[in-house]
Amino acid sequence: MTSTVLLLPRNGLRRLMAPNAGTSGAIKFKRSSTDDLMLLSYVKIGEAGYQVTLAPKTHRINQGEAGGDGLWFQVPVELHGWWYELVRRGDQFGVPRDEFAKRLPKPLPDPGTLGYVVLTYAPGAEFPPYDVTPIPTFAAWWVTRNGVFGVSVAVEPEEVGMGQLAAHWPIDDLAKTTVMVVGVGSIGGAAVTALAGYGVGRLLLVDPDRLMWHNLIRHVLPDRYVGHFKVDALREHLADQRSDTRIVPYRYDIVDDAHEIRGLLSTTNIVLCCADGVAPRRTVSHLARRAGKPAVLACVLADGGIGEIIRLRPFPDHGCLLCRRQALIDDGTFDPEPALEAGYGAGTLHQPMTAVGSDLALVGDLAAKITAATALETAGHYAHRLPGEQLTIALQAHRGWTGPFDLGFTGNARWEPAIAPPRDDCPTCRKP
Repeated sequence: MTSTVLLLPRNGLRRLMAPNAGTSGAIKFKRSSTDDLMLLSYVKIGEAGYQVTLAPKTHRINQGEAGGDGLWFQVPVELHGWWYELVRRGDQFGVPRDEFAKRLPKPLPDPGTLGYVVLTYAPGAEFPPYDVTPIPTFAAWWVTRNGVFGVSVAVEPEEVGMGQLAAHWPIDDLAKTTVMVVGVGSIGGAAVTALAGYGVGRLLLVDPDRLMWHNLIRHVLPDRYVGHFKVDALREHLADQRSDTRIVPYRYDIVDDAHEIRGLLSTTNIVLCCADGVAPRRTVSHLARRAGKPAVLACVLADGGIGEIIRLRPFPDHGCLLCRRQALIDDGTFDPEPALEAGYGAGTLHQPMTAVGSDLALVGDLAAKITAATALETAGHYAHRLPGEQLTIALQAHRGWTGPFDLGFTGNARWEPAIAPPRDDCPTCRKP
């Protein structure tokens, strides 16, 4: 029976743990035979009965087949020590039914030929030394005429979500962070998913495009969202998985609707641009600089052979994107920006990219990491400082490029300071 897992939702366990719950009662289950899974679905406390559901409500086992009736008891911790050993050793081991029954507050009914499940609650396991040992507070048993066997349980924790990482990850500072993501295509969709995974509290998604069939080979969204606006579909797609992150969609074009973006930047901490083409990147560089906000720009170059992520910060000695590109030219390196104008993306007829989805997702994940690290460094978490301002990654072996793009072999990555001072004639960096 230990191959079966019994799911114990917290909203049902709270009933058993209440001071007035008594020491025994009835329970019922839902079952998914194909998954060898059971769900505690009903708890009786005295004369009152309570339905129990697993979050989210759409979880398929909430509509599973009836799994039978059982009993619950409050028991001494000793009994859960037995359970731990039984489950660890395997389902061929059990304990005599009469010995098990001696440790219950009420007699056990005859299990008949089929047997039944007993759920036990050992409140003493909540306190030292048991709160730091494997002895659990809740256990389950399969009672048969041949003996009593342990059933594996999965207990829903008190906190589900980013709060579970509080001891190991700066969730509070990231929860207060707002990131604007411009362009939520293949790179941007992966970045949005990763930013939510890092615990960013608020994401403003800016993209006017719909998800279409040609996007599916590279996008994080599944085909059920074909025809929907990408920003709306991503919000819905991540709603259950990343409920700690608030996602606000905007069907804006970063170039045509720049006047709308200016207003949004006042409530934004950092901008991540993953949009196709030169114009969106240069627009983000300009708007972020004028708003005094850091920006991260992520793209692929050389027909998908090179990934590039640039961090722009509004410091007096840091130039904007155009200043950086001009510095490359002045140093004898070519400007790769024209390579982005490949005839695809917003406002153009689509021509398939040569980059595969996993490479684009890699660039998106790294862009999200750099964005989160920038936010954390700003908040004083200096363990998240980055080694430079520009990262290039060889997605394929590509030779013949110069400067930071001379990577040579697949998998090579290079950080560069890439800090160029503002040019005197720069329309972005010069003071208005």
